[in-house]
Amino acid sequence: MKIDLERCNGCGLCVKDCPVAAVSLSDKKAVIDQGCVECRTCLRVCPREAVIDEVIPVPGAQECGHCPVGCRVPEGLTGACGRYSNHGQELIRTRPLLTYAEVAREVGPEPELIIERPSITAIGAGGTYPDYVPAPYIVSHERDGVEVVTVVTEAPLSYSGLKVKIDTDLEVGPEGAAVSFEGRTVGMVETEEYGSKMLAIGGVNRLTGRHGFAAARAVAAIANREAVRLKVKGGAKLDIQVGQPPVIDGELVEKMRVGCGSASAGLFAPFFKEAADEVVVLDHHITSLFSHHAAGRCLGLTPGGVELCFKRSTPGRYFGTHGKGWGGTGLDNPLDIVAKVDTGLTPPGSTLLITETTGQNAAMFVLGDDGKFKLTQLTEKARLAVAALAETCQESRVSAVYVGGAGGSARAGAVRYPLRLTRAVHAAKAVLTCGGAKVFVLPGGGITFYVDVEKVRPGGFTWVPTPATVAPIEYTMRLSDYKQMGGHMEAVKPFLATEPVPWIRSK
Repeated sequence: MKIDLERCNGCGLCVKDCPVAAVSLSDKKAVIDQGCVECRTCLRVCPREAVIDEVIPVPGAQECGHCPVGCRVPEGLTGACGRYSNHGQELIRTRPLLTYAEVAREVGPEPELIIERPSITAIGAGGTYPDYVPAPYIVSHERDGVEVVTVVTEAPLSYSGLKVKIDTDLEVGPEGAAVSFEGRTVGMVETEEYGSKMLAIGGVNRLTGRHGFAAARAVAAIANREAVRLKVKGGAKLDIQVGQPPVIDGELVEKMRVGCGSASAGLFAPFFKEAADEVVVLDHHITSLFSHHAAGRCLGLTPGGVELCFKRSTPGRYFGTHGKGWGGTGLDNPLDIVAKVDTGLTPPGSTLLITETTGQNAAMFVLGDDGKFKLTQLTEKARLAVAALAETCQESRVSAVYVGGAGGSARAGAVRYPLRLTRAVHAAKAVLTCGGAKVFVLPGGGITFYVDVEKVRPGGFTWVPTPATVAPIEYTMRLSDYKQMGGHMEAVKPFLATEPVPWIRSK
């Protein structure tokens, strides 16, 4: 890599982002030293296009194929990821493989099996107000000779909301856009996660804001798996129901992509090699150009002469654009992805297959003598490749995770010393569940938990016009630990199971 000193203005972005600290500034100009591993980070971050992509072979340098970047690592140096070093012209891992026993201390404590499940759930238990009054039900029972207690309450949680996952590559709206329910703002569009759009609904600031009642109702309805209509500002109308496929602007979404365009190239490389001379998988995140992609080169393909109009990330991988076209991009005509063709590398008669990651739309083209691609019928091998994509896709559906902050005043209904309960939950000496479902407790202060709403019986969530959502929560622990944290021992009653329950023996 070289620097065009006339273009370089010494902004220093290449210095800050170089993963191997091979770039420095001298007299307000960038300088690339011998520690360069050709990861091309500087090329991509330079706003002045002052980096010249001119590779000078370094004797003994080894090309790394462990990720799409393809660093060329000189002898004695480490690649951009910091995981592989060149020792004696052989790439060696920089850190050893660790067994579970070696990392168990960092993993943290696991709860005893005898306290993993509550004896009863808080669904239908009612709540506690004011907070210092003992929880509605505090029951004890013996499990494998150990006395265990479960405390249950339906707690109104102002610090609560939902993360809603919508499986689709269709555009729903810009990141950060407001999401409304019945004409009132109740959330926002968040960053996408893999092949899904994410919405944040509720949260304390919305629950306590001017549209708090609508936010609480929306959270409860979605969490209870009811059908709900939402509208994204500047975006789509969403008809969603947890467990069902989404409907976006009236269009039923049936398939979730198998992966981004680059992942598809790796997953179906043998199919693509036989399908056409060149294959493009259109995707709004990462579009792939197969002959340039690592998967294609690994199969012995020589990079062809097709160039794409999207911004290149690494060889054969391009950052897409968002829109309502093919693969969630802004391209209504898939052939618009082709910027130009070098007929010296891709001669007339060459075939081009363009497909979406879901395989729902695909088209094939042949290069004419005029250097332009023309539409033709899919060959049988192209159909097989597209079918492999489609068959591997999952059915699209809507899912949601409820986020609750249970570290507040409701703890007083469980114990007299609430901080001890919080510490017990984080130390796995007390297990928090939601409607009997396992939760993930976030590390750090308080008790903030995530629960898959599909693990909770429909109707388990409600709302109250404080406004807040009401969630069924249970704490299960050894009776001896409950005493230690100031449990309401006077309210403890024996639990008598009316039917066999795992890990429960009636007293």
